[in-house]
Amino acid sequence: MQRRDFLSATLAGAASASLPLTALGQTTAPNVMAGSLSEPARDIPVVDSYDVIVCGAGPAGVAAAIEAGRTGAKTLLLEVHGCLGGVWTSGCLTWIIDNKNKGGLVAEIKDKLRERKGSATIPTGNSFSFDAEQMKILLEELCLQAGVTIRLFTRIVATSQKNGRLTHVVTESKSGREAWAGKVFIDCTGDGDLAARAGCNFDYGDSAGQGQPMSMLCLITGVHYAEIKEFIRDEEDSKIGSRSKKRLEEAIIKGGHKPSYTRPSLFPIYEDLHMLMANHEYGYLGTDARQVTEATLKGRAEVHKIIHSLQSLGGPWTNLKVVATGAQIGVRESRRIHGLYTVSRLDLIKGARFEDAVCRVTFGVDVHSVKKEDEAGAYNRGTNIKPYDIPIRALIAKDVQGLMMAGRCISGDFVAHSSYRVTGNAAIMGQGAGRVAALAAQKNILPQDVKWAEVKWSVE
Repeated sequence: MQRRDFLSATLAGAASASLPLTALGQTTAPNVMAGSLSEPARDIPVVDSYDVIVCGAGPAGVAAAIEAGRTGAKTLLLEVHGCLGGVWTSGCLTWIIDNKNKGGLVAEIKDKLRERKGSATIPTGNSFSFDAEQMKILLEELCLQAGVTIRLFTRIVATSQKNGRLTHVVTESKSGREAWAGKVFIDCTGDGDLAARAGCNFDYGDSAGQGQPMSMLCLITGVHYAEIKEFIRDEEDSKIGSRSKKRLEEAIIKGGHKPSYTRPSLFPIYEDLHMLMANHEYGYLGTDARQVTEATLKGRAEVHKIIHSLQSLGGPWTNLKVVATGAQIGVRESRRIHGLYTVSRLDLIKGARFEDAVCRVTFGVDVHSVKKEDEAGAYNRGTNIKPYDIPIRALIAKDVQGLMMAGRCISGDFVAHSSYRVTGNAAIMGQGAGRVAALAAQKNILPQDVKWAEVKWSVE
């Protein structure tokens, strides 16, 4: 168990952690003492008050915000990047994994992408492949139609509480330092940033505190599906054990570079557009900006080396080009916030069922080895699952009142997390959390006090 204590921001006269802003009339030079920086106190403006504030606009966050808005709650969605969708869009992960049994927003998003011809034209099997640009605009439309207030380029930096209940989040952006009041908050940052800043307990990684590797993804063009089919992880290849991975690794090595990941994959979208996952960055902490930066730089550099290797082979690879690398590196795991219930490996093995189930997971254990030398090991860690439920209690913070989580930062152990963390589950968890948060805000009660029968929620 780890504990991270953060000072909650006082809304009047708070001591800021950033340099004085002359735009706010703060012109006094800071005092420098033994490696620290002191800044004059300043008032933080409270921009507005909301029923539900969702932090992080990845698959979980956008679903939470849309559902909260549709349920009638005044909703704010805060995102650090310049688009909605998180790893789906700015991360270039253009596959919705564990989506087949999902209704609700997951089914709606898939249908709308098909309508606008933004879904894959190549059969992809159990995963749903899509065009990232079409996903961006669709998610924006759905949020705006639901009445959600969107604020991009905005990072959570602090919180304020009263009597153990979260009351405000504090952000930094081009608009400076601002506070936002809310009744219920949902942490969809993936890394559990909001919960950590509020003082919640959390776990990280395996029993030794080691997390799974990060991966830089990219979108490529200039190659055609029919010409490189033997290297593509399509529906047919998935049925025969993904032999394409070994062929692709061998091709990259033949071109002069040995990829950091021994099971690289090319995922089809259109005939001439594919997503490449061929990078592993080991040993980096997802909660440390310096380490995430280093992993990002190394990952992006390797992606281009891989592309150059394939280009050197000529033939169908001659005109291979990178369309985009991820604006954010793919982080498989970070903080797992302590909740009212912790999803465990045993739940997976026995196929646990709960009356307050918010999501039914069918995706198996997928542990990408924490050490390079263990990469050849079994991804399931000897754990064979039965479809299992995640209860809403695993999405409600144990240590801070009025705070929920959705996505990969919910309450679970290392093995369970490697199963439920994929985006099809994240989106459904987000939608469920959004509905519960909205009902709690409307009734002025805590999320755990919402009667499950009133949520009217069912899992597939």
